[in-house]
Amino acid sequence: MTASSSGTNAVDRRTVLLLAGAGAVAAAAAPSPARAAAATVFQHGLASGDPTPGGVLLWTRVTTGSTGAADVGWQVAADAGFTSVLQTGTFTTGPERDYTVKVDIAGLAAGTTYWYRFGYAGEWSPVGRTMTAPAPTDAITRLKMGVVSCANWEAGYFSAYRHLAARGDLNLVVHLGDYLYEYGSGEFDAGGKVVRATRPAHETLTLADYRTRHAQYKTDPDLQALHASVPWIITWDDHEVANDMWSGGAENHTPGTEGGFAARVAAARQAYAEWMPVRLAEDGHIYRRLRYGTLLELSMLDLRTYRSEQASGTAVDDPGRTITGAAQMSWLLDGLTGSNSAWKLVGNPVMISRLDVGALPAWLLGPLGELIGVPQNGLVLNGDQWDGYNADRGKLVDVLLRNKIKDVVFLTGDIHTSWANELTTKATGTSSPAAAEFVVPSVTSDNVNDFLGTSPGGPLSLLAGSLIRGTNPHVKWVETDGHGFGVLEVTSARCRMDWYHLADRTKRDSTAKWVQGWSVGRGSSKIRKEPAPS
Repeated sequence: MTASSSGTNAVDRRTVLLLAGAGAVAAAAAPSPARAAAATVFQHGLASGDPTPGGVLLWTRVTTGSTGAADVGWQVAADAGFTSVLQTGTFTTGPERDYTVKVDIAGLAAGTTYWYRFGYAGEWSPVGRTMTAPAPTDAITRLKMGVVSCANWEAGYFSAYRHLAARGDLNLVVHLGDYLYEYGSGEFDAGGKVVRATRPAHETLTLADYRTRHAQYKTDPDLQALHASVPWIITWDDHEVANDMWSGGAENHTPGTEGGFAARVAAARQAYAEWMPVRLAEDGHIYRRLRYGTLLELSMLDLRTYRSEQASGTAVDDPGRTITGAAQMSWLLDGLTGSNSAWKLVGNPVMISRLDVGALPAWLLGPLGELIGVPQNGLVLNGDQWDGYNADRGKLVDVLLRNKIKDVVFLTGDIHTSWANELTTKATGTSSPAAAEFVVPSVTSDNVNDFLGTSPGGPLSLLAGSLIRGTNPHVKWVETDGHGFGVLEVTSARCRMDWYHLADRTKRDSTAKWVQGWSVGRGSSKIRKEPAPS
């Protein structure tokens, strides 16, 4: 993140420290007797999230070996060695919040890198590094973020997180949902193979179940490394509760045998609030907007809590059905029309670009149906994504076009595959797209070749991409096999996404390679292909 005026030179200096501090953080995490002792207390790492110009949210969890309250100390410093400690405090936690700690720090400088740690029972946690957001008027000219979605424990290792943590050039990570999965062991794995067993072994239903699943995910070393390296901005999708969730139920919930859905949602949301570095509103809503100087605003959506039940046929056009809910849609439209940021980014858990599937063959509709809910006959669009809620999408596109709002980019997850799209509707046609959409692959969750049982990048996968593009001219690129992550670079002139895919999600030491880059320039919603980064 760089600044274009002398008034924000501190951002430049701290960015240098951000990169230089990577070695210090690594050293703090190196094995030692003290580190081994701390690992028994801070087994789940630490994290930061939702940075503001003057603050950031800090998180950890302590393993105390007792059932009483625990006073956990925290420190924020200007350096990785903690020779200049700026703030300290104590947070009291206990079994009522599963011994998690969330401290909302304020009073920090804008656009500045800090280091933090926690202390308990004479032991210090590993050291985390974070960065506050620039002030709203700071003329920031560059920002880079990792973009991820859909991390299934049983389907592989989180090598994607390791590669992002090792880069050293990121300002933040955006997670678009499905941070974890609710299934029982063996119900959703790596194409029929359990790479590593999940806990609890059964499907998560109760508060204790969701807490246990969150705790297991937080023991992953690559997940811990990425959380410790940069702040995260996250939202949830369906699997944080249950598959294909809507406001009154879910495909993967049976009230007769699994209890009331409202009780399950309450349990899942409580565990999420305890275990995730995210600010939730007093009423529990997660949709929110974060700003990075004059360069960008990021609106994070919740497309599960308020949506109507998934439908098919002509019901997908019903204006009485919604994917956002009325209040969130008004909030989103007001934010997009009133923003003076150079870029308006939208953290969008499910794909908004339409997917016409009527001409696609049955062999492709099968795995697509597994991923996005397309029925086998191919006559109805995918009802779990924005295609199932055409009125909401049409309203959004109409506002963008009617008000000539440019420089809107949707960052999307959920579909487990990689896409570069231009946002259109059948009514608007493809000549004047309303926005760009960049869809990142899953970290580990199954995609098309996994469902087909074929090798990644094989003839069927290449044909699948060709067929999808041929039926959907607004889809400029699609890759149906790769697992990995995206890296988004935002400058005053363009917004560019680069996709990186893993060699093998089932290998802890998997390599990753660049596969594609696409960008959209200021003032245009048409995207273009980019060469590999130099």
